[in-house]
Amino acid sequence: MDLSEGDSADSLLAAYRAAVERSNEIIERCDDLNRPCARAAGTAGVVRSMRWVLVHMIEETARHAGHADILREQADGSVGR
Repeated sequence: MDLSEGDSADSLLAAYRAAVERSNEIIERCDDLNRPCARAAGTAGVVRSMRWVLVHMIEETARHAGHADILREQADGSVGR
């Protein structure tokens, strides 16, 4: 993600929400979670299913939420449960 001088919290949240909406549209159109997904540049030969992508995104979200929780604990001393 590249930020520019003109970016604001509102513009970043709007871009994030647009990306979520687009992702949700793609997921909703998928009628077979085992179907191969489009590949990112530089990943020739790697085949991932929609199911793999969704599980990977759940893992990444949990990992980042954990990082945010650690930062919050360091900032205010409160401990999550």
